[in-house]
Amino acid sequence: MTRRQSAALLSRIEEILLLAVWELGAEAYGVPIRERAGRLLGRRLSLGAIYVPLERLVERGHLRAVKGEPTPVRGGRRKRFYRVTARGQRALRQTRRVTERAWSAMSQAEWKMRRA
Repeated sequence: MTRRQSAALLSRIEEILLLAVWELGAEAYGVPIRERAGRLLGRRLSLGAIYVPLERLVERGHLRAVKGEPTPVRGGRRKRFYRVTARGQRALRQTRRVTERAWSAMSQAEWKMRRA
């Protein structure tokens, strides 16, 4: 793996957030992202716990963020919607390949140890 490829690897929370945004599509904003990511991880996440990595993903070009229209329900505040970019999709694929190779190597090592 090259230095550039390793830089594209995602942390577990970044991976989960990108997958949640991808799955949610047009409804990918704070609360639904938090709920979906929490279900994937099997625990409740605070909004603060997701906004820092979401912003990091935007800064690195893995996500694009756009503000929606103000709504009376939110006191005139706008929702910030997220979309996975092509760069984000590549990072997800690379992270998946590395994870699958690691698990495959672990399975092979376990098999060899059990046979010995």
